[in-house]
Amino acid sequence: MMVQPEIKLDALYPAEVAQRAEDVGVTKASQSVIHTLVLGILAGAFIALGAVFATTVAAGAGSLPYGVARLLMGFVFCLGLILVVLAGAELFTGNNLIVMAWASRKISTWALLRNWGLVYAANFVGAVGTAALMFVTQQYKFGNGAVGQAALTIANSKVNLEFGQALALGIMCNALVCLAVWLTLGARTTTDKLLAILFPITAFVAMGFEHSIANMYFIPIGLLIAQFDPAFAQNTGLVLDHLTAGGLLNNLIPVTLGNIIGGGGLVAAVYWFAYLYRPILTHNSNGDADGNSPSQSRSG
Repeated sequence: MMVQPEIKLDALYPAEVAQRAEDVGVTKASQSVIHTLVLGILAGAFIALGAVFATTVAAGAGSLPYGVARLLMGFVFCLGLILVVLAGAELFTGNNLIVMAWASRKISTWALLRNWGLVYAANFVGAVGTAALMFVTQQYKFGNGAVGQAALTIANSKVNLEFGQALALGIMCNALVCLAVWLTLGARTTTDKLLAILFPITAFVAMGFEHSIANMYFIPIGLLIAQFDPAFAQNTGLVLDHLTAGGLLNNLIPVTLGNIIGGGGLVAAVYWFAYLYRPILTHNSNGDADGNSPSQSRSG
């Protein structure tokens, strides 16, 4: 009689999640270039779709209290990470957790930076490509132009951030994003993963934190509207002097650095130290790793 395997529904314990995160990091860092690029483009497009959803919900939401409007934006933006995690894709901000495999010396510094570089570039292609496609759809004119007004307002607010402010907002953002990914690694079911994503991602959007890959959609779509439909942009009454390619770069540099610090430092490094770090013990010729003699070691 065949014995059926036991089906476990309980979430993994944090120490088990740490081991799984380390293993996932090794797998991601060893993927082929083409595999990484294709999945990276998908992730950029997926996050952009979440941004499209959030922009559409923000359109005409001025009648709502600020917090309620931001809450709704955050809730629908979750679509992006849900698609990344459940459909499968390579997202730069989530891949900051690969620091755990690097800290354990299971991958090299080159492998870490190679993955980040490839995924970041691919995410950019996916997000900007989605922005270009959305511009062609002219969806920004929906709602009597309310969607475009929201898109330009969001983009303009991002390119006007100071360097230090953008850096700090990026740190806070990816701490929450990587915590969401961390929670999904411990989940057993699709429902678990959805709930794990919901609150951290809704929170970072509602609180106005900065996500580098999302900004690869938010700013380019505003830039495209301003450059190729100047009449529409002028009718919004917004001052768009900083909504340029330079403005995009000035946002992405500090936000990306902040995302790395928040995800790689505040989440990955901390959990690695808590659950995976093993102190290097000294050895001597007559004793064990703690410096005890063989007899002491056996007797405890």
